[in-house]
Amino acid sequence: MTSRDLAAWAGQLTFGDLPGHVRHATTRHLLDGIGNAVAARRLGHGRAGWSVAAALGGPPEARPLTGNQAHSAPAAGMATAVLVHALDFDDTHAGALVHATAVALPAAFAVGQQVRASGAQILTATTVGLETACRLGLASPHGFHSRGLHATGVVGPLAAALVTGTLCGLTVDQLVDAIGIAGSAAGGLLEFLDTDADTKALHPGTATLNGILAARLAAAGAGGPPSVLEGRRGLYAALSARDSDITAVTAGLGSRWEAAAIGIKPYPSCQLMHVTLDAVGAALAGRMVDPARITEIEVHLHPDSIPIVCGPNTGVAAPRSTYDGKFDLPWSVAALIHDGTVDIATYTAESIARAAVLATAAKVRVVESGIGGPAAAAPGHARITLDDGRILHGRVAGSRGTVALPLDDTELRAKFSANCADHPAAGELADRVFALADEPGLSAVLDLAATIAAQN
Repeated sequence: MTSRDLAAWAGQLTFGDLPGHVRHATTRHLLDGIGNAVAARRLGHGRAGWSVAAALGGPPEARPLTGNQAHSAPAAGMATAVLVHALDFDDTHAGALVHATAVALPAAFAVGQQVRASGAQILTATTVGLETACRLGLASPHGFHSRGLHATGVVGPLAAALVTGTLCGLTVDQLVDAIGIAGSAAGGLLEFLDTDADTKALHPGTATLNGILAARLAAAGAGGPPSVLEGRRGLYAALSARDSDITAVTAGLGSRWEAAAIGIKPYPSCQLMHVTLDAVGAALAGRMVDPARITEIEVHLHPDSIPIVCGPNTGVAAPRSTYDGKFDLPWSVAALIHDGTVDIATYTAESIARAAVLATAAKVRVVESGIGGPAAAAPGHARITLDDGRILHGRVAGSRGTVALPLDDTELRAKFSANCADHPAAGELADRVFALADEPGLSAVLDLAATIAAQN
């Protein structure tokens, strides 16, 4: 069974088995996830997850990232996961279309504190989570989304269960049970796309919570179906609307690393609109164009992206919430034209209420590109027509931050520092994360993150 092969790999993986480039990739994603959580906390996002975690309480096993009060590991993991994903600024694997760090980091940090793991052990467990989440998504690209499910919410519990199980020293049989139990918690409806709901930001939180609980249940003797992946009522048969290739979960496991192929976002919005924002930016070529002079903005979009970022409300009404704006491609394109950038300040209550930006959004015309392959790895094309007949063209081969056009460490540090509001301790925190393998545990990292997040 595939779950046994996955469990056997995860159960025996050591820090020494990780190639240098994989270790570095994992630390990059940890740094990015920490920065996103810090930004969310200092800006007041993720409060519901934080409040519920505090109310759940439990034995003081782990502090949530950016906090000082310890809760049970499941509660701490949930609160951290909601923060990491709250701004939709966290990383994305293009082929799998999953937010791997949003479930791997919270489980590794919470359970790592619980068992007093070293930095090297936490980094190894995080890599297990990243690799598992990406491979589970790759087995059926866009299949869960096509069924109306958030892929991160589907694969997240299984990835978090493996992270937890490896840190807790579960046997291979127990890891198989943990994966099987976690599969029954897989879900995450995309219905939020038609409303102003917060549920997408909560999906990694419930996934992490359920993954940690699944591993604990397995350790206590509960059994899970070993056929949870390929079974006739398993994950893909029940939850994917497209064909699946179960061999993708374990093919090249230990030699080909999907954890090193995860993109880091330059914009705090849905990954599927990033290539369009880059194409529009290329058309503007650094110029500020008077929006009143624009008669049409034509953008070419992958067919899988259109239902996600071009819903019936987009381009005809203001975003229903700040989170809704992150899935409104016409409005986000218009904001880029008006402001010259798309950043955290783009998606505030005041910003999404701007009538002038909505008027420009109404000029966006979406054309289906007909291009195959993963939507998050598609090229972008934009045409901006001005009132004097001039047409500004923008073409990009892919979006910045993806594995094909990655952000380098300097750019990643700049994003991290901005998320930390340029706090003077941000540099020290970044250095410690990049050297996590040498840390005895997480105390110094957690202390710095809490200090930085506390600033106004």
